Amino acid sequence: MIELGLSRISRLVQQTPLSWKAIHIAGTNGKGSISAYLSHLLTSGGVRCGRFTSPHLIDRWDCITIDERVVQESLFRQIEARVKLRDQTLGIGASEFELLTATAFEIFNHEQVEIGVVEVGMGGRLDATNVLNNVLVSVIAKIGLDHQAFLGNTFEEIAREKAGILKPGVKCVVDGTNCPEAIGAIKDRIAELDLEATIVHPDFPDAELPALVDLFRRHDLQPHQQANMSCAAAALKAVLRQMRPGLDANASIPRLASVQWPGRLQKLSLQPLTDRKEPVLLDGAHNAQSAEVLGEYVDGKMRPLARNVTWAIAASHGKDIRPLFHSIMRPGDDVAITRFGPVDGMPWVKAADPVELCSCVQDIPGIGKVQSFDGDIQGALDWACSRAGGGPLVIAGSLYLVSDVLRLLRGANDS
Repeated sequence: MIELGLSRISRLVQQTPLSWKAIHIAGTNGKGSISAYLSHLLTSGGVRCGRFTSPHLIDRWDCITIDERVVQESLFRQIEARVKLRDQTLGIGASEFELLTATAFEIFNHEQVEIGVVEVGMGGRLDATNVLNNVLVSVIAKIGLDHQAFLGNTFEEIAREKAGILKPGVKCVVDGTNCPEAIGAIKDRIAELDLEATIVHPDFPDAELPALVDLFRRHDLQPHQQANMSCAAAALKAVLRQMRPGLDANASIPRLASVQWPGRLQKLSLQPLTDRKEPVLLDGAHNAQSAEVLGEYVDGKMRPLARNVTWAIAASHGKDIRPLFHSIMRPGDDVAITRFGPVDGMPWVKAADPVELCSCVQDIPGIGKVQSFDGDIQGALDWACSRAGGGPLVIAGSLYLVSDVLRLLRGANDS
């Protein structure tokens, strides 16, 4: 169950003052990538850095890293047990995400990190991470229509909730590729707090960061990647001015090219999980905006090689699945439909009914073969590989499906 609010998390962390400074990142899409970029740049620059993102990818503790390494399971469980005992002793009744947030923050204390890169779980204003009172810079990434039941039904309403992470006296960085409605709502909050703000756009790069222009020129990057890198670079510049005035943010920019964010436009081999030799594309696109980005990539990079694409998909219950899948699938595409399994630590997350997904996909004019496999992910992958032959194959629709596929692949490699 999702329970927004700051009262419980405030009681949970009040006995353990935070010994590190934070970079706080909100947004519908891109905040995970910006977190990864910043963590990589800070760590490679010699700053001891923690990162907390959500949801986890394979194991429950892999959402917490120290200097780009996943926290040790033993340390995670030790501190998690301490946090849960405090919750029970004080009768707080914290949610799963609040317990996880407090665990991450105390691990940062234990590991003596200097800067913690913290991604908002959902929204911003009432998200558990907004208990932070040690923020160096706030970042607002791309905003889309998602979690409307909690955040509002318009870009303005959702943007206001995201802008709830902005704090008096704390510089902020905003993705300037957002729609005018979102930008307007964020600017209103910036003006209300009288903040120093940087609204970045890859088409109008910072003259103090020429390496960013060179990076975009040298590498074949998607527009959303350029926007996310621009946000990360601006945030890094603001942080270094406060914490490491001797370090040059521009000199760090080329390292962005080597950052990989699993589950986002990730190419990987499914061997030995399947017999397919060609790589597949794994992407956690799970809302209309991220699906649009995925669709542009597939249409531009994969369809020119073979007109039809084979898909293996699942989705979360409650998602508006029609714009999610109708925007990326084309006539002649084949589709394997499945459901992801239980999500560790997130019992409220449920998979969409494959029958409902089938009905939605079959409404796409000219769609090819559509086959449901209920919860048999391995069966869905085998069928999709068979239908695709050596042609393009994309696994998408949910980060939780991405997680299940990566766990299956790990199991196959370990056996």
